[in-house]
Amino acid sequence: MMKATQVSEHIWSLSTWMLFPIRVWIVVDQEGVTLIDAGIPSMAKGILQFIDQLGKGPLKRILLTHGHSDHVGAVTRIVQARPVPVYVHEIEMPFMEGKLAYPRRKKAGVSLAQGIAEPLQIDGQHQLDRVSGLIPYLTPGHSPGHVIYYHDEDQVLLAGDLFTSKKGRLNRPMPMFTADMQEAVKSGEIVNRLQPKVLEVAHGGPVHAPAEQWSSYFAKMTK
Repeated sequence: MMKATQVSEHIWSLSTWMLFPIRVWIVVDQEGVTLIDAGIPSMAKGILQFIDQLGKGPLKRILLTHGHSDHVGAVTRIVQARPVPVYVHEIEMPFMEGKLAYPRRKKAGVSLAQGIAEPLQIDGQHQLDRVSGLIPYLTPGHSPGHVIYYHDEDQVLLAGDLFTSKKGRLNRPMPMFTADMQEAVKSGEIVNRLQPKVLEVAHGGPVHAPAEQWSSYFAKMTK
């Protein structure tokens, strides 16, 4: 069972539960729909049904925050039904495709087969290209090539596993699956720089005005 919630004018979240909440996002623009992350395999049908029911145009692309299995699980089924490009940061690709073991893991494993995803595009200033109203930012720590996506018009930050949340408060990413917690905390400072109205995380509910919590979160994580 999947729950749909409108986050802002252009963004919806779709969530399910598997020991912990798993959330993906639908972002609409004039061209159609962009899917941010793809959860677990059982979410594929519900994601496609929601896009059809939404009536905001076809699925145009999938953007991944990173390559862990609970973020890419439905990708294969979705692209079999709707052949669209899939993007992830180039740093993440060898870990996701099983060429390298993720840090702190004993061996490499394939979470998404080679040839399905391609690297996020880079502009002339060597910054990640804006996609569908979203500005990607590299935020390593949870994984080597973790990326967040900021919708500057709606002032919503889709943060993947940069944080979790608890009762509307910033919380650390899951330690068991985080490659470098110190680096993840450092990357989290971007909420202070961007000052989003809403922070969305994959595992937990929304955090409003997260920058107001940054200093206390940082102090807790670095003491």
